[in-house]
Amino acid sequence: MSTKETKPEKETQPEEMEIEEDEETKQLRLEKETTASVIAELKRNFSLLERAVDTIESRFTTRVLRTLPSIRRRLTSSILSQVISEYYSSDEQRSFLLQYLGEENTSMEVDSGKEKSNELPEVDMYLHLLTLIYLLDQNQLEKGITLADKTLEKLLQLNRRTLDQLAARVHFYHARFYELSDRLAEIRPLQLASLRTATLRRDDETQATLLNLLLRNYFVHNLYDQADKLVSKSAFPENAGNNQAARYAYYLGRIKALQLAYTSAHTYLTQAIRKAPQNTVTAGFQQTVHKFFIVVQLLLGEIPERSLFRQPMLKKALVPYLHITQAVRIGDLNKFQEGLAKFEAVFKKDKTYTLILRLRHNVIKTGIRMISLSYSKISLRDICIKLHLDSEEDAEFIVSKAIRDGVIDATLDHNGGFMKSKEIVDIYSTNEPQHAFNQRITFCMNLHNDAIKAMRFPLDAHRKELANAEAARERERELAQEIAEGDLDDDGGDHLGDF
Repeated sequence: MSTKETKPEKETQPEEMEIEEDEETKQLRLEKETTASVIAELKRNFSLLERAVDTIESRFTTRVLRTLPSIRRRLTSSILSQVISEYYSSDEQRSFLLQYLGEENTSMEVDSGKEKSNELPEVDMYLHLLTLIYLLDQNQLEKGITLADKTLEKLLQLNRRTLDQLAARVHFYHARFYELSDRLAEIRPLQLASLRTATLRRDDETQATLLNLLLRNYFVHNLYDQADKLVSKSAFPENAGNNQAARYAYYLGRIKALQLAYTSAHTYLTQAIRKAPQNTVTAGFQQTVHKFFIVVQLLLGEIPERSLFRQPMLKKALVPYLHITQAVRIGDLNKFQEGLAKFEAVFKKDKTYTLILRLRHNVIKTGIRMISLSYSKISLRDICIKLHLDSEEDAEFIVSKAIRDGVIDATLDHNGGFMKSKEIVDIYSTNEPQHAFNQRITFCMNLHNDAIKAMRFPLDAHRKELANAEAARERERELAQEIAEGDLDDDGGDHLGDF
């Protein structure tokens, strides 16, 4: 009965009217909401930077810097100018940043003396950093260079540990503006001086960033000897971030590859691939590292896995390298030369051309290895035809070198003009399994050590453990004293003797 009575009540309730807003109104509403959310997030970051200064904890600054990509996508000139106008009490500081945004200072300086003490250098540098990022996105390079120079000059006068992570970002964007303007050589002395200062101050983040920036500077101008000297004379900080460690490993891999140390190069490039964030944001870095990784792997005599070339992020960028890999795998010198001629411009742009030129000998070695496995006995003339060599003498020299290097297990008959392959030896009777296990064990141990180094522990947790340990020792002393006293009482005075 009650249910029947409630139904008409529900029917009599007035229906809510849906207001349809046109496209322009909806766009304005969304812009207002976006502006409000970005300003609120920026003010939240200001409070986090204040907490970082009060507690001397770098994790709060890390949280602020992690929001940079999301803020960067929504940042506009009006939002930035509004935040700058609200934060700075000094008219001079406010006008300094607003002039780079093309905004006029409309705020009036009121009670500036009282609020000046609340303006932190950390928040000031953060606003400078946001302005630099905005100018970079707008491709205003001249303004960006001017602001970056003044920001860096201001930063170098400060010596605050809470500014370390922000300083590293400022150095990065300072170098980025000069690189886009093709003026990297001009800032090299400044970067070297800043690296020396960061090392003396034990500023790990800035030190790692500047090391990578200097290596990039040298690589852009093909100064590989100077890059090698810098690496040999400096030490990469262990506590640096994972991104900087990945970049440093990549540069070391390139240096070692040019020095013919392919095993070391392969190790460093593998570290760079593993340490780099696995997302679409770092697609460019991953593509570049994989290009050198594939070439180095081929120079070591190994063939990269086919699945590597099928990854969506790498598929398009690695097409030229797939062509070269296929030529090396089957030992086809003609196909190798065709691929080299076809993609020569791509390889020169990627700066892998000189390394790929070294692969010609590997292609020939692979061809000889496949011939030795296929034929128990073959004439030098047939080898010359199959490998597309110029003469039988060339074929003889190449086969003899392959035998000496241990590429093939065969004998060469000079008088008869043929190569005779020996029986295939069981791989388990060689040292290959031992080397494979050693590589796996080394990797696992390094991974374990890196995981331990990367662990975080709560602040002052050891003091609680010390207090607990002290209390436990006190209880042990009391217990030992009670036992000793109990033993004396039980013994009485009869057994003390003459004492």
